[in-house]
Amino acid sequence: MSYVSCALRAAAPRRLPPPWRTPRPLSSTTGPTARKSVPYQKTLKEEGSGSGEPSRPPPPSAEVVVIGGGSLGCQTTYHLAKQGLSSVVLLERDRLTSGTTWHTAGLLWQLRPSDVEVELLAHTRDVVSRELPAETGLHTGWVENGGLFIASNKQRLDEYKRLMSIIENCPVTGIQVRADDFGVKRVYAVETAHGTIQTPCVVNCAGVWARALGRLAGVQVPLVAMHHAYVVTERIEGIQNMPNVRDHDASVYLRLQGDALSVGGYESNPIFWEEVSEKFAFGLFDLDWDVFTQHIEGAIHRVPVLEKTGIKSTVCGPESFTADHKPLMGEAPEVRGFFLGCGFNSAGMMLGGGCGRELAHWIIHGRPEKDMYGYDIRRFHRSLTDNNRWIRERSHESYAKNYSVVFPHDEPLAGRNARKDPLHEELLRQGCIFQERHGWERPGWFSPRGAAPVLDYDYYGAYGRERHRDYTYNQLLGDEYTFDFPPHHDIIKKECLTCRNALALFDMSYFGKFYLVGPEATKAVNWLFTADVSKAPGSTVYTCMLNQRGGVESDLTVSRISPGDPASPLAPTFEGDGYYLAIGGAVAQHNWSHITSVLQDMKLQCKLLDCSEELGMMSIQGPLSRVVLQEVLDTDLSNEAFPFSTHKLTTAAGCTVRAMRLSFVGEMGWELHVPREDCMKVYRTVMQAGARHGITNAGYRAIDSLSIEKGYRHWHADLRPDDTPLEAGLAFTCKLKSSIPFLGREAVEAQKAKGIFRRLVCFTAEEKVPMFGLEAIWRDGEVVGHIRRADFGFAIDKTIAYGYIRDPAGGPVSLDFVKSGSYRLERMGVTYPAQAHTRSPFDPDNKRVKGFY
Repeated sequence: MSYVSCALRAAAPRRLPPPWRTPRPLSSTTGPTARKSVPYQKTLKEEGSGSGEPSRPPPPSAEVVVIGGGSLGCQTTYHLAKQGLSSVVLLERDRLTSGTTWHTAGLLWQLRPSDVEVELLAHTRDVVSRELPAETGLHTGWVENGGLFIASNKQRLDEYKRLMSIIENCPVTGIQVRADDFGVKRVYAVETAHGTIQTPCVVNCAGVWARALGRLAGVQVPLVAMHHAYVVTERIEGIQNMPNVRDHDASVYLRLQGDALSVGGYESNPIFWEEVSEKFAFGLFDLDWDVFTQHIEGAIHRVPVLEKTGIKSTVCGPESFTADHKPLMGEAPEVRGFFLGCGFNSAGMMLGGGCGRELAHWIIHGRPEKDMYGYDIRRFHRSLTDNNRWIRERSHESYAKNYSVVFPHDEPLAGRNARKDPLHEELLRQGCIFQERHGWERPGWFSPRGAAPVLDYDYYGAYGRERHRDYTYNQLLGDEYTFDFPPHHDIIKKECLTCRNALALFDMSYFGKFYLVGPEATKAVNWLFTADVSKAPGSTVYTCMLNQRGGVESDLTVSRISPGDPASPLAPTFEGDGYYLAIGGAVAQHNWSHITSVLQDMKLQCKLLDCSEELGMMSIQGPLSRVVLQEVLDTDLSNEAFPFSTHKLTTAAGCTVRAMRLSFVGEMGWELHVPREDCMKVYRTVMQAGARHGITNAGYRAIDSLSIEKGYRHWHADLRPDDTPLEAGLAFTCKLKSSIPFLGREAVEAQKAKGIFRRLVCFTAEEKVPMFGLEAIWRDGEVVGHIRRADFGFAIDKTIAYGYIRDPAGGPVSLDFVKSGSYRLERMGVTYPAQAHTRSPFDPDNKRVKGFY
């Protein structure tokens, strides 16, 4: 761990009371700043440049206009130029770094819970420590003094083991957006106080001002502004060789700054900056000591000498924070050519180099080089990005829990109940413990203790709010704060084995449900999807969507349909051809945006319709599913009449439904796609028919276990945009034997000809140990990869893990290479023997899904 020191234009360092030798208690209301019970805005100290003239006249046009001269704006501009663009303009309303970057702590930690984030941080390190000094001959202020992460308890120790052309004074006053001949909104120009720049591409790097800038283009930017602070101590004798320290449990960091320390952290009661000032530049807020004292106490606990050390200066400035404490990047769904590079949650300096490079590649080539879905604005559904309550609550919780241990099965308490499916209240009554995905409340598992509703957010007792007492849902989450098998392991086991031995009903209503219809719909699906989906109506096909480089943007099912009743969401009326797309709800917005962009770029005559809210979806799975559903559905369910991977409209409980014979758990079963108003009636009829056969409700914790046991992929876990179908074992989804072109085909064919140098492999551990991902994969004494996804398979009674492996010698990874190695999986520093599988460890011949038991 290292840091970048910045030359800051600020008021001279000043000694501010109280010194740490006399810290005030948190409950105190005396002193220089009294703590209010609700968020409030402090007085600003604004030190703008005062100049009304731009540093140079803006040009009449540019390939890209980057707005915001902070860390991310400068890094993006730098990497756009390095990648070959000759006409890039960076606009800064005041002076470079005048917003939030100038007061950054400048830390760069490298222990992160994601392989991609580690790579992004590594590139930032390369830029500031190697590239910029070599290119400019200037010292960037990079100081490499190492870092120390402190674990105060077993859970924290376990987590650590798991991870390992520039124009100033030129404010933007407007962004011109025009619709093209197909009605698609695109960036046309940027208006400034000193002239208009015509451009097809704008990059919003405006920090806490990004939301206001987005509104100029009709783009929602889901972030909030908060006060974020650190203090600098007076000189401390003998501290010069101390590493930077991060103590998550005390919620504090200590950074070496010459012969002093900078101290900061994340509190549970941050102050919101309610009215973001347009004139704010190189300014600070007065530090609220009642808020900050908790960090002082944590720092004294780690470095006792601080109790007798005074404070030389305080730095309390604005920072932007997001709902999941991750940046907002990529092209906005609302306007083509409007890119985001904001919401960095006080990590703009740390992530700037890596993210700037990825954003530049995104702008030039249409997608980043790395898997950036975790930062992509499309990870948020459009119904959430303008939901102020959701944004504020989730941003607060993410800020307050930034230093909390990240447990595998944790769920947010903020911003809940934003989207509920038609079975929500009934399942809640039956003990459903819900998970939150994409704003939806989806079933996680079912507690025998009864209802555990998610309550309104209490802000963890901050701002004078009373904390919930006897909060059952929160208590159940807390019970699972472990890296061992969770206490509800046996409950999920029962759900899984009931599905394997009898039948279970899964409420999957949160799924994205789209119709792609129109005269050129078949032309569109042929290009979009890797598999041949243009079959006769009644067919259902599992397929992937790829990007130009052959990476998997999605996996989904596509069903060919016939025109239907305009009053029913089950089958819209249309001219030409029609297809029904069913997509995992957590990635529905990503899929919608990807498909929409491709359709717009190809200028095809077809429409994408979203019926996700109008339709519910129940999946009835297990060896007894046919027996039960034959009593409910008005159609023959035999293998001959209703084979696997087909669908048809039929009736259930007097209601029209679309039945699909599919499975995501590896059993014989059917999905029922039902109009919202009929869902309760159909659900109760199915449960009544299944009661004497032992039917049970089951949730997504069971789906996770059942699906990994069968070898089914989860997008953005063992299948990402930087993985190809050949690497992921999904070559069967690609229509390579036909002559039909599809997006990414050339890349897939090139990889097939060259050989596969990375391959997804299934492992089972020889000992019963829990695994969750990021465990190292050892082959013949060498690390060859890491686990992407892991769970426990109850039918085979083993831990199952999937990860991509490489040949350390650099050769292709053939099936023979996989089979010939001796493997061990490393969990928290201990390695366990493992067996590699080239086929699914459960029902490898796919007999069960076809009804053969």
